[in-house]
Amino acid sequence: MNQSFHSNNLTLATLFLSLALSTISAAEAQEADQKKIYDTLTIYWENDAFAGTDRDYTNGSKITWSTPFLIDKTESHLPEWSYYFINKVPFVNDPESSRAVSVSIGQNIYTPEDVWQTSLVVDDRPYAGYLYSATGFHSRTSNRKNSWEFQLGIVGPLSFAEETQTWSHDLLGSKRTEGWDNQLSNEISLEAIYESQWMLLNSDHSRGYSYDLIPHMGFRMGNVATYLNAGAEVRFGLNLPGNFGSCPIRAGCATNSAFNSTFNDAPLSNRDTGFTGWYLFFAVDGRAVLHDIFLDGNTFKDSHSVKREVWVADLMTGIAFDFGNVRTTYSYIFRTKQFKEDDNNQIFGSLNISLAY
Repeated sequence: MNQSFHSNNLTLATLFLSLALSTISAAEAQEADQKKIYDTLTIYWENDAFAGTDRDYTNGSKITWSTPFLIDKTESHLPEWSYYFINKVPFVNDPESSRAVSVSIGQNIYTPEDVWQTSLVVDDRPYAGYLYSATGFHSRTSNRKNSWEFQLGIVGPLSFAEETQTWSHDLLGSKRTEGWDNQLSNEISLEAIYESQWMLLNSDHSRGYSYDLIPHMGFRMGNVATYLNAGAEVRFGLNLPGNFGSCPIRAGCATNSAFNSTFNDAPLSNRDTGFTGWYLFFAVDGRAVLHDIFLDGNTFKDSHSVKREVWVADLMTGIAFDFGNVRTTYSYIFRTKQFKEDDNNQIFGSLNISLAY
């Protein structure tokens, strides 16, 4: 790729991120002098290097800011711009329920197994990247949480996936991948994702050891992905948080929204500063996939594609630790084959750190 092309990439990608960030900053600017809006920052990182591979879904990263779950007595605790939407979106529009808003920026990277070929690997998945911003609207009661997430993103060279992977390989002293000239073309994406989670079975969440079962179901519609999904999570540990589970980067999950309800409802000033709890978790998420741009190829242009599997499942196990206002979660995810030509399932690791402030 020539210097002019990279310069155009940088300009347009910078514009995209600037627009995404301005949505956040502009919304807060009107109220910054009055009160704090967002109270939780969560950083996600997923990579197949945890399993010693470099293929398929090879890297994912996301940063999320979220507000506390509160009942809107005066429509004042959420960003002003959000009320127009959250009061209209089904399942989260009840002002008598506790509601929250989250905003995110993320990037996903996908590569074939043979990353050393410069020519197109016909029988393996396309090279692809996805850069996106997301806004989530959430509502919860004592035993149920509903979430909508709306994503605006871009697939293709403007996702900066090639540059991100090249930078990380150079940083680690690894050999660069060779086939990014064959990646999917640029395509703007719009996604709507809904997910509902509820407490089907739980023991006392007061201090001490306890367990719970948290099923979920939902769907996603858009030119990046269209699917129906359902699954469940089982947790066991010391001082279980009163939230709705621990998930990796899964659109619509937004596990760490509203941290005031995940630290035993204790205000920050009253929380312990040391170790406060831990838990193990086991989860499954199954999907009926109707469309996946990273396998089906570009929507509006001819591109490389492979034969997508309709039924895909993730099996996850992990552990989480709470230290005062910080939660650290690490998990392994086993993902079944996503396309017909694939010879192997995939395993990757997921790490996220949440800070309530």
